[in-house]
Amino acid sequence: MAPAMAPMPEFEIRLKSDRVSPAERERALSHLGFGKLFTEHMVVIPYQHGSGWGKGTLMPYSPLELDPAASILHYGQAIFEGFKAFRQPDGGVAFFRPDANAKRFRSSARRMAMPEIPEELFIGAASILTCHERDWVPNGEGESLYLRPLLIATEAALGVRPAHEYLFILFGSPSGSYFTAGVKPVSVWVSEDFVRAAVGGTGAVKCAGNYAASLLAQEQALAQGCEQVVWLDAVERRYIEEMGGMNLFFVFKEANKTVLATPRLTGTLLPGVTRDSLLKLAPTLGYVAEERTISLQQWKDSVRSGHMTEAFACGTAAVITPIGVLKDRQGDLVIGGGETGPVAAHLRQTLLDIQRGRVDDRFGWMRRVC
Repeated sequence: MAPAMAPMPEFEIRLKSDRVSPAERERALSHLGFGKLFTEHMVVIPYQHGSGWGKGTLMPYSPLELDPAASILHYGQAIFEGFKAFRQPDGGVAFFRPDANAKRFRSSARRMAMPEIPEELFIGAASILTCHERDWVPNGEGESLYLRPLLIATEAALGVRPAHEYLFILFGSPSGSYFTAGVKPVSVWVSEDFVRAAVGGTGAVKCAGNYAASLLAQEQALAQGCEQVVWLDAVERRYIEEMGGMNLFFVFKEANKTVLATPRLTGTLLPGVTRDSLLKLAPTLGYVAEERTISLQQWKDSVRSGHMTEAFACGTAAVITPIGVLKDRQGDLVIGGGETGPVAAHLRQTLLDIQRGRVDDRFGWMRRVC
């Protein structure tokens, strides 16, 4: 476990007068899905062009008030992140790699012409919220407090330019499994009608517009009986990029070695924190980890030949999700017998053990909060 975090920035504290009772909280935490339950407070920090970041406030979770002319509603300046706080064996709480999310949040802000929030303020906001809501951090296997920071343009002004006023918001969501069926192999539909991102676009940042543009393809996947969509590159429409909002990995058997391969970062893929963690973790478990350019045809041929034994997606929300069936207009292809493969299972359990403080954190990924 990494040393305790540095002192937090100063925040105004405005707590609810009618906190949820322990019995009500216990009932709420006994039926966790993903993204349906929210904690009692949130953090807000205003930004004003010329004066910078204002004082942060911890306040009751409540609706936002926006002017109809707010820039976010017209020009879409909105970015977000997602990371988790985990209950530890001694009852304390720790974040998983919040510095990596803070770095990516700043990168997203730069690309969207928005102000960059300092890392100490980003992590300080998450810490103040989590410490006041620590009773909302669940303790079940696969459960966590999912933290959602976002930044939106709030200036009331029409005209296509970067806004002069913004609001940083951070709230928590006690969560269980991302998929309703739990950790089971999913079926995926290859999108041939739409693309997620092009070179020079916003594919490498977590902006709201990327996800809005993906929803029609996701609907097509559902209509084909699939849980998720797989994206191809925008130029040749041949190369694998992402699955929905998650990065992809493929497991190959090569020269008596188990090789874990993920598509290269080309500027169109999101540089996932879980993706980066798996690339670092895999070699310590005896696997070779590489970034490659992988075509759809190679995926199909490698499965049929037995060269590829597993495929899975990864991300903060779902951790690792095995892929059991690949579908496109040419037909269906079952991967690994449609079951969770041993490599995906091994990586997932090891990562969860690190996050829950059950094994040595050799990478220094965990940061104690309270």
